Amino acid sequence: MYHIHRHQHHLSWDNSIPPILTINSGEIVTFDCLDASNGQINSQSTDETISLLDFSKLDQVNGPIYIRDADIGDILEVEIIDIKTADWGWTGIIPGFGLLHEEFLQPKLKIWKLNENNSQYIWFKQNQIRIPFRPFTGECGVARGLNGSFSTIPSYRTGWNIDTKYLTKGAKLYLPIECKGVLFSIGDGHAAQDDGEVCGTVIETPINVSVRLTRWI
Repeated sequence: MYHIHRHQHHLSWDNSIPPILTINSGEIVTFDCLDASNGQINSQSTDETISLLDFSKLDQVNGPIYIRDADIGDILEVEIIDIKTADWGWTGIIPGFGLLHEEFLQPKLKIWKLNENNSQYIWFKQNQIRIPFRPFTGECGVARGLNGSFSTIPSYRTGWNIDTKYLTKGAKLYLPIECKGVLFSIGDGHAAQDDGEVCGTVIETPINVSVRLTRWI
């Protein structure tokens, strides 16, 4: 098993970024990932932190990983072996950002306590409301075949910021390979999410995620 550290990340999808690790098909890699704020928000942060965010540092992904013998036209199977969150997470209202940015003009930050007493739920308003604890990664993808630097914010046919809440432990994701060696990256940990991050609710959190990367012809 290989381990990728928090600082081993990049801020765009670009097939010219050198891989940080080369593996064989079917091997497992563990990624230690910061939250989507790239560490700008922590468990002690306040509403003011939202106003100070540097957007150029958001949505980093850890990688890329090169897989031997994987080639253009093959398929990558990403199997989520395990995923663990930090003991805290956050939800924020960021002025000027998101589908409802015109409705919410003031920055707001909610810090959550996660996985207390191994609970399957995250609690809100003094245990009056419970949210299912279902960790997954929002960013999961491979580099495009096109040359150039592409933002990590949108989703694409090669994955990227897909924010699919079903990508939990035990799930498998299949992605088309557009570059020799795949160049796989992952990040953007979530403790829970509605049916879509843009118009729903999400709890961001640092994660430790292990995936098996298998190339299929």
